[in-house]
Amino acid sequence: MERNFAVTVARLGSSWDVSTFHDDFSTVDTAVGAVRSLRAESAAFALLCVDDEYFVIVRPTPSGVRLFLSDASMGAVDDFAASILEELDVEVPDIAEEDFADTEGWPEGDFDILVDVGLSEQVLSVIVDESEWWASEQLQRIAEELGFDDALAKAVG
Repeated sequence: MERNFAVTVARLGSSWDVSTFHDDFSTVDTAVGAVRSLRAESAAFALLCVDDEYFVIVRPTPSGVRLFLSDASMGAVDDFAASILEELDVEVPDIAEEDFADTEGWPEGDFDILVDVGLSEQVLSVIVDESEWWASEQLQRIAEELGFDDALAKAVG
């Protein structure tokens, strides 16, 4: 898999459609627009893998945009991660650059963002707690849990 990728995922009956889209990782609005443009009648969301360091799940709903960030500590060194924390109304961590390498990351956001499609808060927590996995591997594991792992692998090459 690539180190950077952005895909939309939509449930179409009993199958999933996974498509890449361009995201420069400067604003969450691009992902929101990509998901909304699908005009999916059922579950639709975006998965963003940023430098294989962390991932973001973006899920627009009629009541607002739901977000999940796999590693909030990245907000201290990455503008896109910081913008996600701001969207979540979570304080951006103040971690000195020399201390960052020794900082253990933590997830922030809506842990039950995908519960209605079969990914429980507990399973998502276990996946993001796996510190030995790259972000792309964590997203692949999420895709396996939901049954679109082959489509994800094909979409991101």
